[in-house]
Amino acid sequence: MKKHLVVLTGAGISAESGIKTFRDADGLWEGHDVMEVATTEGFKTNPALVLDFYNQRRRQLLEVAPNSAHYDLAKLENNFKVTIITQNVDDLHERAGSNNVVHLHGELLKVRSIVDESNIKEWRTDLVLGDTCQNGQQLRPHIVWFGEDVPMIEKAISICETADILLIIGTSMQVYPAAGLMNYVPENTPTYFIDPKPAIDSKKNLTVIAEPATVGVAKISKTLLK
Repeated sequence: MKKHLVVLTGAGISAESGIKTFRDADGLWEGHDVMEVATTEGFKTNPALVLDFYNQRRRQLLEVAPNSAHYDLAKLENNFKVTIITQNVDDLHERAGSNNVVHLHGELLKVRSIVDESNIKEWRTDLVLGDTCQNGQQLRPHIVWFGEDVPMIEKAISICETADILLIIGTSMQVYPAAGLMNYVPENTPTYFIDPKPAIDSKKNLTVIAEPATVGVAKISKTLLK
């Protein structure tokens, strides 16, 4: 039976494909206060601004491609049962060939009804005011905004509880609830942390690789396959 490799990924793995990380050093996201474009309150105040913001992100996503780290993770499915739990809203893992991806914070290429979060549609073009679901309700980005529940967190916890190996890539592990997931893997699970500037407490069975995702995943793939 293949060992279960659980992978937690964050903005760092997508940054090497050209997708900007969540927030710049000044605390702004693409020049916007996060509260303006990533909260239900912001959407109620200026829905056109919010839709335009995500339209720009969606267009950018469709112009970039997976990088070698995404492809190396997909290749590991030949030798491991791989489950990727990502904080990213892009589809680069899927495009690289990964078959089991859990999106904690939603997906940029999907939209949903403002009144029924289970009413989800695939969406690859601009979303504007007046675009509605079959019930006539406005559609919004299928993104988990600040202050909203993370519906996939319980599934992610149950996945982590079955991990034989944990691999963390390109995330500060400072944002909750995602940051708490590593606490749910079984005790003594070998854990590998890949990030150029790793901010994580040292612990037993933890190996830190202070490299970008493309370099670190290539290294760890060789280690895991030995």
